[in-house]
Amino acid sequence: MSSLIIFFVLPMLLGFWAQHKVKSTFARNLQVGVANGMTGAQVARYVLDANGLRDVPVEETPGVLSDHYDPRTRSVHLSSNVYHGVSVASTAVGAHEVGHALQHAQAYSFFKVRSAMFPAVQFASNIWMLFLLGGLFLNILGFIYIAIALYAIAVLFQLVTLPVEFDASRRAKQQLEDLGLVASSEAAGVESVLRAAAWTYVAAALAAVAVLLYYLSLLSNR
Repeated sequence: MSSLIIFFVLPMLLGFWAQHKVKSTFARNLQVGVANGMTGAQVARYVLDANGLRDVPVEETPGVLSDHYDPRTRSVHLSSNVYHGVSVASTAVGAHEVGHALQHAQAYSFFKVRSAMFPAVQFASNIWMLFLLGGLFLNILGFIYIAIALYAIAVLFQLVTLPVEFDASRRAKQQLEDLGLVASSEAAGVESVLRAAAWTYVAAALAAVAVLLYYLSLLSNR
């Protein structure tokens, strides 16, 4: 029972807390206007152009907190609240996604590793559970080893994601400051939005590591 709490319940609670934190922080700062009067899309476009990335489009995407940068098409995608919003939250999120575009353009090492891993991670994430269940029901230890190895790839991807996300936020804050896109009174709000978002990635990584350790502990007891 204690191992179940350590490896599953605590990471799950941390994940719920992180999701609540990012949603509440985003919603609160979505109501705080910015002095420059620019939407999230305009902020993203301004930062991209200032860094010579005029060929990177900024597009609206459906959903809430669905913002992302797509390295395959070299495009920034912002949710409607961010794309049209004139707020601290939309400014922070728009700049963060542009941070990934800057990483791509400047061949940031962890971004390159993460992008290279993505196809393998997609495959591993889709098939590892089949090997695990097959190994358990058929009592084939080799299948279980394969399942854990495949899951370890997904865990490594989560860990590599952390420096990518932290660096994108660092770049976002630097660009907003250097280009004069946020007033000094707005900087704290930008920081809180980016910090809350970072916690979701930290929680996901910790949960993935905890599950991996749990399966390894079961394997060692067989």
